[in-house]
Amino acid sequence: MALPRPHRFDICIAAGGLLGGLLLVGIGLGTRPSSDPITLFDGPWPVLLPLTVLAGCELLRRTAPRAALLTGTAAICADLVTQGNLATILMFTDVVYAAVLYGPLASARRIQWITGPLTVAGTLVPFAVWRVPEALLIGVVVGVVAYGPAATGWIVRNHRDAAEAARLRAEQTALLAEMDRTQAVTAERARMARELHDMVANHLSAIAIHSTAALSIDEPATSREALAVIRENSVDGLAEMRRLIGILRDGDHEPSPVPTLDGLGALVDGARANGLDVTLDACHHAAVPAPVELAAYRIVQESLTNALKHACPGPVSVSLAERDGALTVEVSSPYGDRDGPRAPGSGAGLVGMRERAALLGGTFRAGPLGALWTVHATLPVPEGESE
Repeated sequence: MALPRPHRFDICIAAGGLLGGLLLVGIGLGTRPSSDPITLFDGPWPVLLPLTVLAGCELLRRTAPRAALLTGTAAICADLVTQGNLATILMFTDVVYAAVLYGPLASARRIQWITGPLTVAGTLVPFAVWRVPEALLIGVVVGVVAYGPAATGWIVRNHRDAAEAARLRAEQTALLAEMDRTQAVTAERARMARELHDMVANHLSAIAIHSTAALSIDEPATSREALAVIRENSVDGLAEMRRLIGILRDGDHEPSPVPTLDGLGALVDGARANGLDVTLDACHHAAVPAPVELAAYRIVQESLTNALKHACPGPVSVSLAERDGALTVEVSSPYGDRDGPRAPGSGAGLVGMRERAALLGGTFRAGPLGALWTVHATLPVPEGESE
């Protein structure tokens, strides 16, 4: 198996430690004299083996920190029975530091638990054996060589992990903010699509039906009447389009007034002009919040549009009533096979009405009920929020 490629900085440390150690050997500067009792191998040559091994360990300090520490520990023990080299000791402290900083978390904790008691033992045991204050210096040396680098590496590791966690939290926050922005844009596009459909579908349906009638019936009076209705719906549709475009273009300006329940009379009059026999029962409804009012208006508008496109000839009824803290909207039209021109439908109207009711926490249902097609919506009116 190929050895991991050392980091460039680790190569520099290894080369610097090796050259520095050779320089100390060349000038004859060791950490212990040859007369020291623990110096079993005196002279400059025995010092070179642990020095070279620890220089090699420095090459693995980042890529294989545990192997570097185990090998370096054996090398520093071998250095104890020679005259010693300061560069060897310094490289060992760096290997301990790197093993805590770059090694696995379990190994980093284990090194803390080993070097701490080892420092205490290195302080108490020599003093208990020799009973001289100078024996305490052994514990100091062990602490400086082993526990000090391990503690420093642990502190740096904690700061590095905290910085990484903060970076990840910042990335997650930015990602959540982007998701919220995307969802807001999607929701706004859906709302604009509903508004555009509700505003324009009624007028375009009337134009399609009356233009079909004008083309299929060769009577000047009927054609003129159809053209008049087409013109009226075209003008009204353009006005609605200009209102929506004005809101989109001038976002910093006050938007044009949105439809209210007070405009149901004009909406019903327009449906009658398009050929529907509509009756309206909304005289006794109380004031409701603006979102509920707009939803009710759009549901009535879309229901009349569907009646114009699909209903059989006959009376169409629109009723609004507020009871039990909710505004009830119901539109009924004749149901069955229809003779004459019919405008195509996409089903988006029913989806839009259901979404409007659901956004307000209400209910919606639409379908045949006997000989009638009935649209029924219940929109909650919170207490204290009536206008």
